[in-house]
Amino acid sequence: MVRLACSSVSFWALPASLRLSVRSASVAPVLRHSYSQDATPRNLTIAGTDYPTDTWTNVPQSILSQYGRKLHIQPDHPLSITRKLVESRFPGFRNHNTLPGVVTVDQNFDSLGFTSDHPGRSRTDTYYINKDTLLRTHTTAHEVDVFRQNSSDGWTLSADVYRRDAVDRSHYPVFHQMEGALTWDRSAFASRQACMDAIRESFDKLPKHDLVVEDPNPTFHAERNPLQDKYHSADEAEIVAAHLKRSLEDMVVAIFTAADKALIASGQSSESEKDPLKVRWVEAFFPHTSPSWEMEVWWRGDWLEVLGCGVIDQPLLIRANQLDRIGWAFGIGLERIAMLLFGIPDIRLFWSKDPRFLKQFTDAGPMKRFQPFSKHPPAPRDVAFWLPKTLKGDVVAETPASTASAPNSAGGQQTSSPRNNAVEAELAFHENDLMEIVRTIAGDSVEDVRLIDSFTHPKSNRRSLCYRIEYRSLERTLTTEEVNEMHERVCGEMVGRFGVEIR
Repeated sequence: MVRLACSSVSFWALPASLRLSVRSASVAPVLRHSYSQDATPRNLTIAGTDYPTDTWTNVPQSILSQYGRKLHIQPDHPLSITRKLVESRFPGFRNHNTLPGVVTVDQNFDSLGFTSDHPGRSRTDTYYINKDTLLRTHTTAHEVDVFRQNSSDGWTLSADVYRRDAVDRSHYPVFHQMEGALTWDRSAFASRQACMDAIRESFDKLPKHDLVVEDPNPTFHAERNPLQDKYHSADEAEIVAAHLKRSLEDMVVAIFTAADKALIASGQSSESEKDPLKVRWVEAFFPHTSPSWEMEVWWRGDWLEVLGCGVIDQPLLIRANQLDRIGWAFGIGLERIAMLLFGIPDIRLFWSKDPRFLKQFTDAGPMKRFQPFSKHPPAPRDVAFWLPKTLKGDVVAETPASTASAPNSAGGQQTSSPRNNAVEAELAFHENDLMEIVRTIAGDSVEDVRLIDSFTHPKSNRRSLCYRIEYRSLERTLTTEEVNEMHERVCGEMVGRFGVEIR
């Protein structure tokens, strides 16, 4: 099975093995730093608002420079086209697309039930403006607020989100998530049965399709996929789940029909090569839904993970003062779908301002596949180093980037911690810090960073790590001098920040 790994969706979820252990174009704003006499940044001004800095502040200028670009609402951008395609399958929903990316710790973590020792709270994973304020790590940071507003029964929410993550062709520290929800207010009906009848009537009006659907498991299972029996009857969960699945099946028909047309129009495929589209529902665990499922789609010879979804966790609705509502939610990564739809091979391209990229796409007319306009050679460089002899604390290396992009039911992160150590325990080295150094120095001229060797000396017990950095620009060939200068700066920063000994 092919995983559409991309910073989309979501740090969308932890690996399945850990799930059971937890439960118009916008102009980038002017960003200013204020400095005290000792040259320590005193505050950050983001989109016209001043934020004081403190010891938690770790958001670099390279990330702040991308704040406010809002690619998901930029006309003729592939992410915007993808968003509109999804929105078109949910008529009558209110679409939230301009919510600010600076949120409080309470919005991003506390209101969603994140444990105090959750690794997502760590500064190795999250960009903090100060100890109380951060750049949102998932769109679910707004979910309680949107439910509390109660401005519509159905809504979608799309936004840029920010995570410290791996460097490769499918991960970027800024990416875009989209989630949607539909709820019914049981207090507006004469009885619960009347509410279920209304949901069933709505279900009967949903578009029909001829998909082959594999859904072998019961709607809920006491151990694998539990019913929220404290809040929902079995019949309620059954009809909500049926409505959810039919709605999302209709959505993927629209997405993959558009993808097929684009492939055929580009000459990369023919009508005769098409396989019948199939959908497979897989039991899953997500923090804000139960029962929950991942949707996989059989397309062009592969099973693709597309989204996560489920019946909304009732305590979340209760925290939003919507005690009587019941409904469903889903989450999807816009980059992962856009890369599929348009055949875009590198996530950095979404951020390109090169007209050779941008002019290939339009909101009007049929969808077109990306046509490569250049291919420049990679320039690999290795950085090997001994960690300092005085090393104290954990070393975190070779973290699985894919854990930041697996589907989740509402674009959120897992809320419980899979590890016992406190969130701010001292780490001697975390490779996300190396990723950040490389991104800050090389920007979009770095394509991939990966661990290629790890060695512990049998006598001294010193740890050695070696990372391969692939420098490659999407727009021109980098000179040897440019690459060497960037790489020397990376090595120097590693020595200065971590006290490593370059080998």
